[in-house]
Amino acid sequence: MSRAVNVNAQVADVTALCAKHAIAISTIEPLASGGTRVVLLNPIGADRIRELLAKKLITDPIVRSPLHMARQPLPRYR
Repeated sequence: MSRAVNVNAQVADVTALCAKHAIAISTIEPLASGGTRVVLLNPIGADRIRELLAKKLITDPIVRSPLHMARQPLPRYR
C-alpha cells in the first residue's frame, strides 16, 4: 500500500494529528487543488491516517504545486 495520502484538511491540522498519534511524516505539502498531500515514513502510519481521516480522504485526481521538487538521489563520485 502507498505511504502517500491526500486529505481535505490543512497542513497544520494533519501535522498536529500525526504528532498526537506519534505518526512520522516523511514529506507534507499543500495541494494546488486544495487539501494536503502527506507521505508517511511507513505504511502502518499511512493506514492509521487513512482510518483517522476516512471522511476527508481525497480519491479524485489532485493537482500538485508546480513548485514541488522531487527528491533526487545525491550523485556518487569516486
